[in-house]
Amino acid sequence: MTTRDDTVTIHYRRPPDREEIFTQRLLERRRDCIVTLLEHADLQHPMRIDDAVVLEPGAPIVWLTFPGRWHDIGRFHTSAGEFTGYYANVLTPVEGTASATWHTTDLFLDVWVPSHGAPRLLDAAELAGARSAGWVDEQTARRAEEEAAALLAAARAGSWPPAAARDWTLARARRHVRG
Repeated sequence: MTTRDDTVTIHYRRPPDREEIFTQRLLERRRDCIVTLLEHADLQHPMRIDDAVVLEPGAPIVWLTFPGRWHDIGRFHTSAGEFTGYYANVLTPVEGTASATWHTTDLFLDVWVPSHGAPRLLDAAELAGARSAGWVDEQTARRAEEEAAALLAAARAGSWPPAAARDWTLARARRHVRG
């Protein structure tokens, strides 16, 4: 069990040379899944997918990190807290998950599963550009594509996202924070 004051700091590398640092509240740490809350997304503009706003500046995100896996999952919301869908970042397995400081590298591909609608792959052109520029090696790029394809297939079959992502609603996360 975690205390209300637990946080993790995530060093999120974005090739070729950017790094963002996020501090998130640690809600649950299990061997297979770690749940964190980013209470206020630091965005300049709303994030849109297919002309729909899926994440707004200041909106909360419940994140699920799976040690050893090549993706994480965010439960996206509007700033009013309305759930919009599941967003999976394809990334290198997060290092340091047993500690309070994590490191990972974004591999450009994302899978979006809206609250109402069909799953879709995002940012394939970004990975292609990164591959061409040499920011991502061929083996890693192929692994990212395999991960995204597996997530999409599972989502289309109705077996993804996993139960933990469905169970850790924003309401549950906020109840946990309040203690």
